[in-house]
Amino acid sequence: METMKIASFDRVSELKAFDETKTGVKGLVDAGVSEVPRIFHHSSLKLSNPKPLSSDLQHLTTIPTFDLGGRVFEDETKRKNVVQGIKEASEKWGFFQVINHGVPLDLLEKMKDGVRGFHEQSPDVRKQYYVRDFSKKFMYLSNFDLFSSPAANWRDTFSCNIAPDPPKPEDLPEICRDVMLEYTKHVMTLGEFLFEILSEALGLDPNHLNEMDCSKGLLMLNHYYPPCPEPDLTLGTTQHSDTSFLTVLLPDQIEGLQVNREGYWFDVPHVPGALVINIGDLLQLVTNDKFISLEHRVLANRATQARVSIACFFTTGVRPNPRMYGPIRELVSEENPPRYRETTIRDYAAYYNAKGLDGTSALLHFKI
Repeated sequence: METMKIASFDRVSELKAFDETKTGVKGLVDAGVSEVPRIFHHSSLKLSNPKPLSSDLQHLTTIPTFDLGGRVFEDETKRKNVVQGIKEASEKWGFFQVINHGVPLDLLEKMKDGVRGFHEQSPDVRKQYYVRDFSKKFMYLSNFDLFSSPAANWRDTFSCNIAPDPPKPEDLPEICRDVMLEYTKHVMTLGEFLFEILSEALGLDPNHLNEMDCSKGLLMLNHYYPPCPEPDLTLGTTQHSDTSFLTVLLPDQIEGLQVNREGYWFDVPHVPGALVINIGDLLQLVTNDKFISLEHRVLANRATQARVSIACFFTTGVRPNPRMYGPIRELVSEENPPRYRETTIRDYAAYYNAKGLDGTSALLHFKI
């Protein structure tokens, strides 16, 4: 019993010592660590990487990519084909990639440069932003669930609530301010378009999900995954599903994102100029399990340079929002009764955040 106490006490002190540096995992790498500290060690179960054998692959292919034609379909058949493809991807994978999505390609590059630029500033500049106050519009920290998760991830992040209450420009670091505001404007427009496509894929009026305010909130997380000296001991991001209605992810060319389907891990391939789109828990809830929010993770970075990714979540998160969400009436029937109780986005996010990334779905808590 005594040894367990000592071990847990050590862990807490080590977590505090790491957090108090205010320089995150990047600070460890800059200090030249050659071993991953204990607080980042994951269980072998979490690190396992089962890949399907070719015989198991009969019904599983890979995450599909759709050409959105610059968000203008002059040909109705093309639009129908995209709607049908996205419907199938949302039912089977909960993930798909989009190209010709209408967001300028040079802006994607500038956004990645901005994120890299922030994380690679001098530690003294970064420290000024390091905080664990989730009410802040802009927050820089390492691991939002550092003190509640079983193991920390080899990752630093800065986050910003973009909508419905946009940040004041002066609240954002100058190094990435303009590009963040420009990029998220495009993501909001793309999100509204995707919700129209998804509404049609559900057999609803194209405005249905937008009128439910699914595109009202946007939270942006800007991840930085430094090179890891012992990538077999830790993860970049633990297995989890997203709390959002929808997530728009801008990755760089270094792969590492994996999706778990039927117990197997599938790599998300790098597609130049593409954005990765995934269904979040809230969309699974309101579609009554028609669309699925699959669990995914990021492997620790084996490359020699840092990996960056920019995730934009369509959700109002823990911001006050009284609207109740449950399965959409048009999608339930006697044969297909509601599978979830109603909740607010805030209550869902609060439950998810308190639980942390422990590898289980927060949706289970809201099942009827």
